[in-house]
Amino acid sequence: MPIDYSGASPKLPDTESLLRSALKFGHMRMIVALEDQGRVSAAAQVLNISQPAASRMIAEMEAMLEVKLCERLPRGIALTPYGRALARRARTILLEMSEADREIADLKSGKGGSVFVGAVTAPAMDLAMRAIREVRRRYPRMEITIQNETSNVLARELLASRHDFIIARIPEDLNPRLFESRVLGIERACLIVRRGHPLLRREPVAFERLTGYDWVLQPGGSLLRRTLESLFIARSVPLPDRVINTSSLLLTIVMVAQSDAIAPVATEVATFFGAEGGLAGAVEILPVEAEIEVQPYSMIKVRNRALSPAAQLLHDFIIERAEDGPADGS
Repeated sequence: MPIDYSGASPKLPDTESLLRSALKFGHMRMIVALEDQGRVSAAAQVLNISQPAASRMIAEMEAMLEVKLCERLPRGIALTPYGRALARRARTILLEMSEADREIADLKSGKGGSVFVGAVTAPAMDLAMRAIREVRRRYPRMEITIQNETSNVLARELLASRHDFIIARIPEDLNPRLFESRVLGIERACLIVRRGHPLLRREPVAFERLTGYDWVLQPGGSLLRRTLESLFIARSVPLPDRVINTSSLLLTIVMVAQSDAIAPVATEVATFFGAEGGLAGAVEILPVEAEIEVQPYSMIKVRNRALSPAAQLLHDFIIERAEDGPADGS
């Protein structure tokens, strides 16, 4: 076939196609060595093979791809545009394989690798932390980064490749076909107040009695806030109108502990910061006449994006802990 050496970018198979082709990793190492060394004999020496064997590999690649990859010069060789394009693709593949080898070696040696996870509050405090503790016992040098945020934020961070996976919900404004998801559980919430709050009695409190107090709520439109507001609306009770908005869990706890304000939080949060959590019992759960159940949360990955060995390990541990049930066995 005629070959154009005019300098135009040649069309070669993409990286995935090259992996599926008859080209071997030895071929990819050869084309990279040729580009680096500029001589067949030097490339052969780098790969620890004979010069005739190197020449045969070059001929094999050219036959498979049906293009000329290099030109003989008085001193050495020069890659054609096709050869340079293949060398660029080959470097990418070899780098990815090298990274995979390194990460697997780290896992075997206990170094572990790096994992980036996002989670909404309830599974962050339960599933994620249980799995992380267990993984860290086995692989103490694994580096794990976890972000606690709303599903809207986490899903976009996932699509931007800032997380390996998230434990959250797919936002309504994103195409669900972008993701692979698996339901892990249902988030349950409750209302918290300070210890000694006027509403704390043995019997559950009616929603009509809640509107006269200050509230600390997540910003408008958040899932927990919509869930709470739907309970007021279903009972024909006016929505709270004395509201402080914050997405900060720490500020929520502080404001509730230092005032008569009421706030909805995940049950795991209330338990941890309340008497059972042992952190001075600053807040308590306020019994009300309805259970607050938020939508189910899921393990979410980007479709067709492979996890690193370290991320896959933590991912699988979280799935196992979800199948085991809550930490208290309930």
